Amino acid sequence: MSTILVVGATGFLGSEICRQLTTAGSSVRGLVRDTSDPTKVSKLKSLDVETVQGDVRDRASLEDACKGVTAVISTVSSMPFAYQPEVNDVQKVDLEGVTNLIEAAKANHVSHFTYTSIPEDTELDFPLDHAKREVERRLKGSGLEYTILRPSYFMEVWLSPAVGFDAANAKAAIYGSGRNPISWIAVQDVAKFAVASLDHPAAKNATLDLGGPEALNPLAVVKLFEQVGGRSFEVQFVPEEALEAQQAAATDPMQKSFSALMRLYAKGNPIEMSALLETFGIQPTTVDQYAKRVLTPSAKRAA
Repeated sequence: MSTILVVGATGFLGSEICRQLTTAGSSVRGLVRDTSDPTKVSKLKSLDVETVQGDVRDRASLEDACKGVTAVISTVSSMPFAYQPEVNDVQKVDLEGVTNLIEAAKANHVSHFTYTSIPEDTELDFPLDHAKREVERRLKGSGLEYTILRPSYFMEVWLSPAVGFDAANAKAAIYGSGRNPISWIAVQDVAKFAVASLDHPAAKNATLDLGGPEALNPLAVVKLFEQVGGRSFEVQFVPEEALEAQQAAATDPMQKSFSALMRLYAKGNPIEMSALLETFGIQPTTVDQYAKRVLTPSAKRAA
């Protein structure tokens, strides 16, 4: 049986990819660091994922991890949760580390490499975008068969308290006017595309811009959550000028990158997905479905 290496396996996207692969009967190897959360590692093992210790900053460990592997799926990033300045950062992980992984995959004759990137924008200048675009360029020039996934804004991150969207307490921070549509996408749907990329002909040497089934502006999202939860939201607007000033003043690469991502949110990121969804046969999660998933437990507790 062919083995698939998932790098970033303990992350929220990587772990979901592992779950979907093992559920489908695939042999999966997950790269974990010696500092990885033991609970997350145990969860991978419970899914019958073979765990192997390694680090994208350590090329030798990647050589071992790639041995006997037919495909690599990389979701690894220093942002936002693993970030440590000058230790585990954009330069060392997102650029140099993933480049190490591409080289190790090539040296071990891996058949396919799936890389998770971010939406492309030619107007804003920030470190994470530099790293992602350069890795895309290196992957395309590596000679490996590849798929580049560029998912839009994850519902589980950008419609969560982590960035000011606190549905449980009916509060939302809106970046910009809130009137520009975004094709919000669920983690499980990005994982579905990652799994499909391994053998679907439409994914071969392709770059796929991914979004959900509908483009909704943030104000429409708030209204939808209000309808589902039966509560009015307290909304706070963060002007684009404030985000621009925040990015300009930031000295840390993560701060600069996160400010830029909030500016991109303010600009909107609509993606026409109908043709791609039909091609891959994927039925994506709607924002309404996500809202019901988030709010139903609290609604039951309140009752």
